[in-house]
This record gives sequence, structure tokens and C-alpha cells, in this order.
Amino acid sequence: MSTRREFVHRDKLLPFILLVCCFAAWGVVGTMTDPLVQVFSTVFSMSTLQASLVQFAYYGAYFLLAIPAALINQRYSYKTGVLVGLGLAICGALLFYPASLAMTYGLFLLALFTLAGGLAILETSANPFVISMGPEGNATRRLNLAQSFNPVGTNIGVLLAATLILPNLNSATAVDRATMSQADLLAIRSTELQAVMLPYVGFAFVLLAIWIGIALTRMPAQEKAKAKEAQPGNGEFAAICGRLFHNAHYRWGVVALFFYMAAQTCTWTFTIQYAQQATGATPAAAGMYLQYSMIVFLVARFVATWAMGYIRPSMLLVLLGSAATGLTFYAALNPDLSGVWALVAVSACLSLMFPTIYGIALMGLDETEAKFGSAGLVMTLLGGALTPMVQGAAIDAFGAATSFVVTGACFLPVAAYGLFHLSTSKAGLFDFRSTARKVAKPA
Repeated sequence: MSTRREFVHRDKLLPFILLVCCFAAWGVVGTMTDPLVQVFSTVFSMSTLQASLVQFAYYGAYFLLAIPAALINQRYSYKTGVLVGLGLAICGALLFYPASLAMTYGLFLLALFTLAGGLAILETSANPFVISMGPEGNATRRLNLAQSFNPVGTNIGVLLAATLILPNLNSATAVDRATMSQADLLAIRSTELQAVMLPYVGFAFVLLAIWIGIALTRMPAQEKAKAKEAQPGNGEFAAICGRLFHNAHYRWGVVALFFYMAAQTCTWTFTIQYAQQATGATPAAAGMYLQYSMIVFLVARFVATWAMGYIRPSMLLVLLGSAATGLTFYAALNPDLSGVWALVAVSACLSLMFPTIYGIALMGLDETEAKFGSAGLVMTLLGGALTPMVQGAAIDAFGAATSFVVTGACFLPVAAYGLFHLSTSKAGLFDFRSTARKVAKPA
């Protein structure tokens, strides 16, 4: 019998640890992908808007495969969803090898789409799986703890990009490349794309090791029983969607998470361009500011998880959402070294937003609703697919500094969601400590 103080049910401790590895894994891939906008813009001599298709392919896959992931979880189990997601991600990472040989932008986008599709299934499965591993009273904090290892991965991802990819970019500008012979251009491009390929193919073997570990792990009997659940029919699926839509905390959580993903992706994708224009740094030197951002993000995630023991998560969401808005607008108005450090500080504000919004939005949902609700929340990563193209167009038209007005505006709905939850909780309209329905019943 579980107690209030129990953080993770004892029979789920090993699966929890393995899932933590998954949280770190998609952190590696996500931030290793962010600099590719700058990389492909240089390698293929294209505009920032065109290069932003990298994020469209990556986060677009999350949008398209979240619902199939929920169906897998409903029909089989969270473990099956995790294994399918890891398998597809491995295939996508390995596709970087033929893409580097063909030296075609479209094949890299296909590889990214496949890789991200696997991560979409993985994340749709892993987040509610973590929530179900202990009492609901500390579900948000438990998810924050698991997500705390995501920035461990993001730091590794930025480090890999900064040491294996960015230093191998040729210093030739688009004008220089236009005057080169075809043979010289292809030789330079081949070297650059080989550098892009190496960390992704290497990471495929890391994902394979995690896949084997999870496949060989015996899951609790409760989780095995869920594999026998019948997949809902069209009528039941529509009813679930209807209940989710009429749940105000879930509905506005989807909106808040969409804008959070937009803000996070734009911040990390365009920090390098901003630092280059603000300080005149090389791509490799500017990439170090992104590395500093990831370190800040890592430390702040653990601090925020600790702070949740004393301050309501929604209050922290309001405070950090407001701070991120101010820091981003400051960077837009002050394109100098202080603006660069303001963008680095934004990562401290980003640290708790995703798992906090996610956890609040799923509070009070039953098991089936949580599975499909998780899919709807993962689909909000579409914000990370669409908004970078908007900011990319703004960079092409107005410069990197001014473009961060787009990012700043995206933080406002995040702070507003925290205020919404605070006001409804105090009014007794939503009590996350004693919901009638549980995301997962204690074992």
C-alpha cells in the first residue's frame, strides 16, 4: 500500500531509472538539432527561413505521431510505446549516414523527421508513465525530477554540436561558395556534412543500449495488465476528446504548452545568430553561449524541483514566465553582450515550464484520458515547428535582435496559465490535492 510520502512505488523504481535515461536522450537530440539551422544555412547557402525547415521537420513529427503513440499506449502498454519510439528514433539517427553521402538537404529533413517521430512516441509514453509511478499528490514534482535529467542531455547535445559540428564549418561565406568550382564546393560540403552525421549515428548506438535495457526489464504486474485494455472505438475516442476539451485546465494547458515550445525553440535556435551579430563572434565561439544556456537550464531545473517543495508550481510558473518575457524584450532592445547574457538567463526561466504545465494539465484525468491527453500535449510541440519560421523570417528582414520580440510574446501565455491555475485553485474550482479521478491509482 502506497503512502503519501512515497515518491515512486518501489516495484517501479528500476523502470523509473531507465525512463530517466530516455529523458536525457531526447534532450541530447533536441539541442544537438538546434544549431543545424545555422549549419544548413551555411552549408547549403540558404536563408534562415529555409534553414528553419529543420525545426519544422523535427517538431512537425511530434505533432503527427503523438496520437498514434497514444493509441499504442492504450492498446498495449507504456513500455511498448517506449520501445517503439526508441526503435524509430534509432532508424532516424542511422539515416544521417546516407543523407551525408547524398549531400541533399531533403534527406537530412527526412532523417530528422524519422528521428523526431520516434522521440514523439517515446515522450508521449514516458511522461504519463512517470506520472503513474507514484501518488498523484507529488506527480508534478516527480515529473519535474525526471525532466531534471533532460537538461543533462541538452548539455551533452550542445557540447557535441560545439565540438564536433560547428568547428568543422568552413569559413567561406555564401558569396565565396558561389564563386567556387563545383568540385571544391562539394569537397567542402562533404566535410561539413560528415561532421553533422557523426554524432547522430554514434547516438543511435546509445539509443540501442537503452532499448535493450528497457526490453529486458520486467515491468510491474499492473503495467502488464494494461496491455490487455481494448482500444477505444470512434465513439469512445470522441467522448474522451470532448471531455478533454471541456476541461479548462487541460484546454488552456495545451495553449500554454504550444507557446512554451515556441519560445524555447526560438530561444535556443537563434541564440547563436544573436551572439554572432551582437558580439561579432565566430559560430563556434557563439555556440559557447548556447552551452552556457544549457548549464543554466540544468542547474535551474534541480533548483526549481527543490523549490516546488515550498512554493506552488503555478506560482513559480507566473514568476518565471514574467521574468522570461522581460529578459527577452531586454535582449531585443539591447543587441550587445548584456543582451546575450539576458538570453542565457532566459534558460533559467525555461527550466520548469514544460513539466509544470504538463503536470497541471493532466491533473484529475483518469488513466485513459491521461494517455490521450498526453498525446494532445505532445502535439503542442508544433509550436516549435511553426514559430522558428516566423522568427527566421524576422531575422532575414530585421536582424536577430529585433526578432526576439516574437520569442518574448510567446512567454506571456505561459505566465497567464500560471495565473489561471492560481485563481481557479484559490476559488475552489480546481483542487489538485484531492481530485475525484486519479491519473493512476496507488498500487
